[in-house]
Amino acid sequence: MKASTRISKTQEISKIDRRIYGSFIEHMGRAVYEGIYQPDHETSDENGFRQDVLQLVKELNVPIVRYPGGNFLSGYNWEDGIGPKENRPKRLDLAWRSIETNQVGLHEYMQWAEKSDTEVNMAVNLGTRGIDAARNLVEYCNFEGGTYWSDLRKQNGDEKPFAIKTWCLGNEMDGDWQIGHKTAEEYGRLAEETAKAMKWVDDSIELVVCGSSSSSRPTFVDWELTVLDHTYEYVDYLSLHQYYDNKTDDLAEFLAKSEDMDRFIKSVVAICDTMKAKKRSDKTMMLSFDEWNVWYHSNEETAAQKPWTVAPHILEDIYNFEDALLVGSMLITLLKNSDRVKIACLAQLVNVIAPIMTEEDGTAWKQTIFYPFQQASLYGNGKALNTKIEVATYDTEKIKNVPYLDSIAILNEEKNELVIFSVNKHHSEEIIFTIDTDLELLKVIESTEMADYDIKAVNGPNQEVVVPHNSNSGVTIEGGQIMIKAKPLSWNMTRISLI
Repeated sequence: MKASTRISKTQEISKIDRRIYGSFIEHMGRAVYEGIYQPDHETSDENGFRQDVLQLVKELNVPIVRYPGGNFLSGYNWEDGIGPKENRPKRLDLAWRSIETNQVGLHEYMQWAEKSDTEVNMAVNLGTRGIDAARNLVEYCNFEGGTYWSDLRKQNGDEKPFAIKTWCLGNEMDGDWQIGHKTAEEYGRLAEETAKAMKWVDDSIELVVCGSSSSSRPTFVDWELTVLDHTYEYVDYLSLHQYYDNKTDDLAEFLAKSEDMDRFIKSVVAICDTMKAKKRSDKTMMLSFDEWNVWYHSNEETAAQKPWTVAPHILEDIYNFEDALLVGSMLITLLKNSDRVKIACLAQLVNVIAPIMTEEDGTAWKQTIFYPFQQASLYGNGKALNTKIEVATYDTEKIKNVPYLDSIAILNEEKNELVIFSVNKHHSEEIIFTIDTDLELLKVIESTEMADYDIKAVNGPNQEVVVPHNSNSGVTIEGGQIMIKAKPLSWNMTRISLI
């Protein structure tokens, strides 16, 4: 099968915001306890953080991590996690029916973020709490000193402000599973007033307001319009959440779901621009796709989990090769929409629907989805270029005209290189992908592929078998043309130096 495109340095989608490669740590399951924090583990440092996990987070090159939730957020009192650990209360976490010990709180998380070389995307509780708790938290985190909350931060060990830039106004407030679930009108008013108060404390912060918790919600569109009607002039990003599954075991349908993701993004962009016109505003609303991933493998095990334990084994999906292919296509989709999607958070980072897994008494290891994300984060920096591909398509029961090849080209002028990510979704045919360009090509720096694996193949502790391999022989350049041979069912990454 043949595919072709033409790319040009003048046909730019957008400069890519590094935060598009963000992730998410929620107080749920083993994401925090036995994930990033386990004082009795042999690799843990003096603060209780697992250094084997820290190493993998650094390898993943995550620039920002959303915290502390998630559904957990809507019942969380942030004050429970400050001050001496021995004085912190144990609480019932109603979201995940577990016990929260509060041994990791705000200061500990900020220490971990610094060690991980990540920024923090902090979320405030708009389920059971509201304006007062949110403005106090901003003051505690970001105000220099001389006030009650900023001086309490100093008393608790951090003289300098945390200077957190990005903040989420609650989580999935449209969902009836959410503690403090609200109508769009109720949430919109609360988010508006909370946003105003938070920015009065620190006008340098950026705020993310809750959109629908998925595109399938019956309130989708109406929710966004109502919430934005209240908050448009006070917030900077509208959130999107979406997870995909393969419960029917239909590979073609599963790999087509990146097209659904693309349509979801474009629908939300249209909603935002409708509100921009209504408000007669000069401001363009950007998007934060702050929860996305494959999620379904662990549903039955999670449902059977005994309640009211500390760090239960929940949502521990073990990802296979087909999951890695869809994650690769979803990354490409985010990059194709990087003119509006500025923040995105793979949910989550460790143990809970995550690229990194840990053994309680053993090692930390990389799931199949680790590798497409890592390569995108490491090499997908610079300017995303328009990549309109001519290639055959297929139809599924739910999604029509699905291209067999997904691809995006990125021009990194700082490193003087062109990077191409691509996914071949065809189950049996190789795709010869020809790219014409006005860029002056020098040589192939590196080309890798994830291919030739059983679609159900998985990794495990000390058994990371689904990994990228060198494929330089599958890429040639001649004059102003690149040719990539993409094997059936493959994730491909090619880096080319420029003259």
